[in-house]
Parts: sequence; structure tokens; C-alpha cells
Amino acid sequence: MRKKLLFIYIFIYFLKSGVSYSLVEIDITRGNLDPLPISVSPFYSDKISEKKIEGNLNIANLGLEISKVIENNLSKTGLFNTLDRESFLQKPDIAHLKPRFEDWALIKSQVLITGKVSSKIINEKDYIKIEFKLWDVLGAKMVDGFSLTTVPTNWRRVGHKISDKIYERLTGESGYFDTRIIYVAEEGPKTQRIKKLAIMDQDGFNTKYLTLGNELVLTPRFNPTNQMVTYLSYFRNMPRVYLLNIETGTQEVVGDFPGMTFAPRFSPDGKKIIMSLAKDGNSEIWVRNLETNIQEKLTDHPSIDTSPSYSPDGKFIAFNSDRSGYQQIYIMRSDGSKVKRISFGKGIYGTPVWSPRGDLIAFTKLHKGKFFIGVMRTDGTGERLLTENFYQEAPSWSPNGRIIIFYRETKTDEKGEGFSAKLWSIDLTGYNERLVQTETDASDPSWSSLLGN
Repeated sequence: MRKKLLFIYIFIYFLKSGVSYSLVEIDITRGNLDPLPISVSPFYSDKISEKKIEGNLNIANLGLEISKVIENNLSKTGLFNTLDRESFLQKPDIAHLKPRFEDWALIKSQVLITGKVSSKIINEKDYIKIEFKLWDVLGAKMVDGFSLTTVPTNWRRVGHKISDKIYERLTGESGYFDTRIIYVAEEGPKTQRIKKLAIMDQDGFNTKYLTLGNELVLTPRFNPTNQMVTYLSYFRNMPRVYLLNIETGTQEVVGDFPGMTFAPRFSPDGKKIIMSLAKDGNSEIWVRNLETNIQEKLTDHPSIDTSPSYSPDGKFIAFNSDRSGYQQIYIMRSDGSKVKRISFGKGIYGTPVWSPRGDLIAFTKLHKGKFFIGVMRTDGTGERLLTENFYQEAPSWSPNGRIIIFYRETKTDEKGEGFSAKLWSIDLTGYNERLVQTETDASDPSWSSLLGN
């Protein structure tokens, strides 16, 4: 299992004032049409060391790799235009000490990121110290920065944490780079797919497989409060719900659910899971307390109720129901009272997922033979369809509520034969749609919360 990151110390160079420093305005209906030009200067090393960290990586070239992680994270947002480092006029070490702002303004950069990497020995163990500074080129001043010390193998996470700090400082919103995505890795022909649980960093690196593929696994979901995952697996053809601790690898069985019609999700406090179970041919919403193992039925209706998802404050639940004659989205209080339909557009609605910000619900929609991923306000107004395709579903939110990841199935040749399932992401503008790189085919993604220290 992946080791938890341990930061030895952090020095803050510049503490935020009460006024937010934001250079990027985010319009969720139009997108950022003019990305902010920024420069990520390669982090330099003041003590050249050829000691290997992993593979061909050593302290001497580690700074360049960290800066590439930052550059890649920021450019993928669509909010920033990362300038070509070949155009930089100032050496990285001098820029980190004191930039010549006129040189950076000359290449039309508005923001500069600099850094430094050095090796340290603490209690006879190897560590690296990383310094980072964020500069406002137009204002000719440093606006943020920190220094941290950690083990060398955590260098990619350092890049993600720096990216989060930059994103937060420049947009006024929290970042989402120091996160992980769990999904179902798929291989083989469509009729004989081998499915494993897999987890990776949000940028596609550090992939690990958590199951062997000898049992069918479906719909993994992160606990919002920690690195615990719940997922559905078929054990001897019986639907079984598991809890898996990503950090320790320990796994426990919640129970066998022969009537399960949709996989469980955690409550916001992580103490309950909500799911749909079918008894006597009718599917209802149930909640199970993980501490007491007591189950409670929340809906009682002759129609099919499924796909439940909690609001981030835990007060409401969104779900599907065909009680209006065809599948639509409904919300109710967390005790099952005051059920209200919120979707009224043309088509069939499914898999509602509440945004971490609490302001929107993402959904899948089938209309005229096409599948859409869309969002609407929690009262059903303001519906916007972000993307359409032959088949796509299972939206999951980034922890800052700005990006949606989902999976898409496509035919792989001109004859319409073959099959491929891939992860894609799109932001709330409907712009910046991107393929998320995975080692195999992939489906059913779930985005973690920020990992913390």
C-alpha cells in the first residue's frame, strides 16, 4: 500500500491577508477564454547529487521533474497558459533569489513560479527540502511560498501540493491536484472482461491494482473523510459490499445483498452507506449505519427508486425514480420525507451526484439515443448538458466541485466493431474535455478528497 506522506516542517513565506489575491476569474457558463500566461521556472538544486531516488532520477534532475508536474497540472485546467521554458531569459537559481521582473514581462508572463531542491540527512536518513515561491510579475512582488522537507520518493506529491497552493492563490478556490482516483480497470473482450480495482494519482501516475481480477468488482466510492473505499463485488454470484482501507490494505465485508440494484455511497461523515435494494421485485433506498449495522428503509413506493447520493451537508438525498412514468431525478430529506421531483426535461435521467460545493447535481441523461453528462441546480433549474456521446455515465466530482470525471464507451474501428472504455474529464463550462490516461480500459471512477499531510 502507498505510504502516507509525512512532511517534516513547513515555513510560510507569505501569509494570506484578508483580501483574496485572485488573477483568474472563473465563469462556469463560458469558460476561461483567455488563459493566464504563467512561467514555471525549473526548480534548481544547490547541491548537485547523483544519488539515485528512483530509476534514473536523482537530486540533480529532481527539480526539473517537480516543475513538470506543476506545469502539467496547471495547463490541464484550461485556466493557465504555461509558457515555453525555452523562452525564459533568467536562470532558475537567480530567478528564485530575485527575479528580474522586466525579463518575465518581456515574454508576457504575468505569474512566475520558482523553486529549489536540496538534500538533507535527518537521523541518518535521506530527505529532500523543497522551496517554492510564487511571484506576481506585474506587481513585481512575491505573493506566496513555502518550504517543506519529506522523503525523496514523495516528490510527485510535493508537485501536486505546490500546484494546489498556486491554484488557490490565483483563483481564490481550493485546488484538487493532491488527490487520487479509484476506478475499475478493465481488460479483455466485452463479453469476458476482467475487472480489477485500481487507484492512481489524479494525473494518471502511480497506478496500483487493489484486487486480482478473479471476482467481478463494480462502482468503487471514496469515503469523503478518509482513504476508505466501499465497492461492490460478486462473491459466488452474490452481490457483496466491501470496505477497503487504501492506506493499510485491510478489507472487511459489510454484508451480502442479494437484492442490490445500485452500489453504495458514503454519507458525508463517512459513518453510513446508502444504497438501493430490491425486495419482492421492488427497489427502495436503504441506509446502513456502519457502526451499528442497523439498516433503515427510506423510501416506500411501488416504483423503482435507486442511485442515491447525499448532499454534502447530509441533510438531503438525490435519487432516481420512475414514479412519474419514466426515470427522473428526485430529492428528499435524509430521513426519507418530503420527496420532490426536480428534473422535467426531455429524456431519461440517471446517476445523480451532489457537488461537494452543494450548489449543483451532476447527472447522466439519455435522449434520442445519445448519452449526456450534465448539471443542474438542486431545485432542478439551470440544466446544462456538458458533453454527449454514444455511451457515457458515472459522473464523479473533483473535491473543489469544478471538474467532473466520468467514463465513456466507444467503438474502436470504422465497422463499429470492437470496444473501448476510457475515463474523461470536463469542467463546469462544458469546455476543456480531456481523456484521462490509464494503463488499461477504465470505468466507474470516483475522486478522493484532498489527501492532507
